[in-house]
Amino acid sequence: MDTARPFGRALCAMITPFTSAGGLDLDRAGELAVRLVAEGCDGLVLNGTTGESPTTTDAEKTALVRAVRAAVGPGPHVVAGVGTADTRHTVALARAAEEAGADGLLVVTPYYSRPPRQAVEAHFLKAADATGLPVMVYDIPGRTGTRVAPESLRRLAAHPRIVAVKDCAYDLLGSARLIAETPLAYYSGCEELNLPLYAVGGAGYVSTVANVAPRRLRAVLDAFDAGDTATAARLHARLLPLTEAMMAAGLPGTVTVKALLGGVPREPLLPADRETADGLRALLEALLREDQAESVVSVRPKIAACSRTSSIGSSI
Repeated sequence: MDTARPFGRALCAMITPFTSAGGLDLDRAGELAVRLVAEGCDGLVLNGTTGESPTTTDAEKTALVRAVRAAVGPGPHVVAGVGTADTRHTVALARAAEEAGADGLLVVTPYYSRPPRQAVEAHFLKAADATGLPVMVYDIPGRTGTRVAPESLRRLAAHPRIVAVKDCAYDLLGSARLIAETPLAYYSGCEELNLPLYAVGGAGYVSTVANVAPRRLRAVLDAFDAGDTATAARLHARLLPLTEAMMAAGLPGTVTVKALLGGVPREPLLPADRETADGLRALLEALLREDQAESVVSVRPKIAACSRTSSIGSSI
């Protein structure tokens, strides 16, 4: 395992496809996973919030990991989201994910109950001790109500299997300090910070927008790694209108991705309305036209028509 980038650079927080009847669609999940890997994703994060983990069963979560692992083969990283508000449940999901073929775990801070710092640390340590898989700590206080304190991350970094952080804390200064002071690999969980965090030593990103624009997100990192920071900044800026519409306009990323790729979320989430879906498609089409004009990306994905009853069929 590359300790600097234990899960690669470019990871997609993959949506979970459902059938028109609302069941898990493993065939479509496999097709989507294969396409994402072919278009530049080093790994896939399954059963996260984007994957609608609050409304999928434990059996569905395990089945999804097994199906995606079989579809993409042994090369790409398959990271399973196993975080819950219940430590025992998290441990059970971690063990099931390992058995199903995951090669990494994403563990979110326990939510709603807002446990104190020592309890948060104990939660992550028990999850890390449950399997032999590397763990990515998910720090997203805006959703969980609890920040993973910097001193906690320093202590957790001493555990041999706690190797990374998915960073949604919106504290670039704090993240930069922890990157410098610990061996933890920092992955941006907020697309607008993908390049800024990478520039101060981050390992890459875990992106919802990568479901619809995987090549374009990766191109930012490729340009930066090639030393062309001006191009990296320009490509990053080009993605911002789509990022803002998908991630900061009031709808969950799951909903906006499915508005572009087809399919419906499970309740309580509802599909995007027609006006929102049309606006998202217009932004993605504009991005594709700019790419074609500059020959930045050579393959144009197809966008499925959005409907309230479609599944992820002829997506991308």
